[in-house]
Amino acid sequence: MEYTRLGSTGTKVSELCFGTWRFGRKTGGVVETEREEAHELLDAAWERGINFIDTANVYGSPHGTSEEFIGEWLEDHDRSDFVLASKVYFPFDGWGEPGPNDSGLGRKHIRDQIEGTLDRLGTDYLDLYYIHRWDEEADVEETLSTLDTLVRKGKVNYLGASTMAAWQLTKALWKSDVEDFERFEVTQPLFHAGYRDDVKDYLDVCADQEMAVCPYSPLAGGFLTGKYERTDDDDPTAIEGPEGSRGSLDDRFDEYYLSERGWHVLDEVRAVADELDATPAQVALRWLIEQPDFTCVPIVGARTVDQLNENVGATDISLSDDQFNRIVSARYAEDGERWGHRR
Repeated sequence: MEYTRLGSTGTKVSELCFGTWRFGRKTGGVVETEREEAHELLDAAWERGINFIDTANVYGSPHGTSEEFIGEWLEDHDRSDFVLASKVYFPFDGWGEPGPNDSGLGRKHIRDQIEGTLDRLGTDYLDLYYIHRWDEEADVEETLSTLDTLVRKGKVNYLGASTMAAWQLTKALWKSDVEDFERFEVTQPLFHAGYRDDVKDYLDVCADQEMAVCPYSPLAGGFLTGKYERTDDDDPTAIEGPEGSRGSLDDRFDEYYLSERGWHVLDEVRAVADELDATPAQVALRWLIEQPDFTCVPIVGARTVDQLNENVGATDISLSDDQFNRIVSARYAEDGERWGHRR
């Protein structure tokens, strides 16, 4: 496992981040990853050199369960070996029915949630604290000043921003600069090789500001693993996949991950995988890791140790410029605008 600087920070992280959104999460009344399974996955990730762990206060059922599983596991490990990231924004039900101040990015909610997160993780500081979404109601200066105080008090090392528009990210960076607040150093957008939308403006901001990008769903919910087959040439959402796979369980799978662009990209990913004697998942992850304009650390949320081992295999391959650019080109029609080629 190689380690890379997290954007312009002084912290080094593994080329992959381990995501724990499945820990303690109930789907259809069934827990996706139980406590013992979670600890086995964390063991496997650490044994393979992953030192970067991503969670959120709202992961698990009830909320906070994921952080609790991680905190219990950390009791048998050296906290300083790990880079821990968590998030704040969504309504939190871990203490009962959420009240009017139990969501958003106001000062009260942020202060309450950081204390709960630190308690559940069994640590006195976070390496990285994300805002999980942009808050249209909270004053951005209140949000940033509160986060700035957390850094100055030593409860948080760095700040991050998850899903938002490019203009919102730019506004927050500008406000931090003007008011001398700690700024966002890391972003966590939905981004993968087959993503249906262009995110050029957003990623241009990240590159210009030397921010790290840690994409969630880097394998498009499993679509880019190649385990799904198309069953109708005229309908990109008509698929056949393994029983119990996310495509058959998640009502949003079609909307988020299935598109003509996605199928074109998957065809090229499969071709490159054959050339490298690798799997499509490994190629799709490597394409992200090798982004030329910014540090990119994909967040992998494997359900099994075997899946995790396959994902970690992405750190053992490399793409030629031709292979990298072919995947970029597959995102666009022949006469379409293209960006992102590596030279």
